[in-house]
Amino acid sequence: MNLKTTVAGNQFETPFLNASGIICQTQEELDSLEATKELGGIVTKSATLQPREGNEQPRYYDLAHGSINSMGLPNQGYPFYLDYVQHEHSKPTILSVAGMSAADAIELMRKVQDSDYEGLTELNLSCPNVIGHPQTAYDFEATEKILETVCSFFTKPFGVKLPPYFDLAHFDGIAKVLNKFPLTHVNTINSVGNGLVVDVDKEQVVTKAKGGFGGLGGAMVLPTALANVRALRLRLNDDIAIIGTGGVTTGADVFAHILCGADMVSVGTQVIKEGLGVYARLQKELEDIMAEKGYESLEDFRGKVKEL
Repeated sequence: MNLKTTVAGNQFETPFLNASGIICQTQEELDSLEATKELGGIVTKSATLQPREGNEQPRYYDLAHGSINSMGLPNQGYPFYLDYVQHEHSKPTILSVAGMSAADAIELMRKVQDSDYEGLTELNLSCPNVIGHPQTAYDFEATEKILETVCSFFTKPFGVKLPPYFDLAHFDGIAKVLNKFPLTHVNTINSVGNGLVVDVDKEQVVTKAKGGFGGLGGAMVLPTALANVRALRLRLNDDIAIIGTGGVTTGADVFAHILCGADMVSVGTQVIKEGLGVYARLQKELEDIMAEKGYESLEDFRGKVKEL
């Protein structure tokens, strides 16, 4: 069974990635990802210019069909993650960076440009849980201006992390912007922002920051994630790969992401629920589905979802 996939000339042995923010903040966590053989690559925690503690606890709450979180980008600051990806690793790396403003995002990308790192970089334009900072990628004009500036000096491979979109006009709008630039990939979706979970027994919300509003993930967001993968695959330039993120709990979910057009698939909430052993299960389930259908490689079914 051939599970290999390629993004911007980087070959991954499997299509599996960790979702940025899940078990990738510390050296120990990153090492555990590298030791997980089923993972095709490693995505760092989204790095900011300065280290961040993130939002107050509690900031994660497990739900029967997913999760809600309000992490607030806790990370050790870009020097740590930039140093990490410049060391030799057994898997390809994706350096995730997130600015607290447009100026921060541009400065971060300049620092990557000035470094020796030649691997993939991902500019996170979509964190819904930073207090006082809206999601950049919902503002198409601002997104275009940032990408114009970055592409005026950045010569290395990079893509963007996107929030979920919910209207066909929004898919049209963001694709029109992204298609103007030499992006390697888009990662879709980040968590569905500003959900609210209430503990009825306690008569209170379950996370502290932002009055309990937080990003939704896990099984409940799978239809939204698949819609974004499919809609963007239909609209983006063919040379822009798609990393499908959101809602993966089974190998069937992985299969569905790829069927809708994803080149790779990352997993978040289910890793928290099961641990890194989840990847072995997902890989076996994916391979079983492929074998049953007579598929020998991901290319046999990628992007081939049928319409009624």
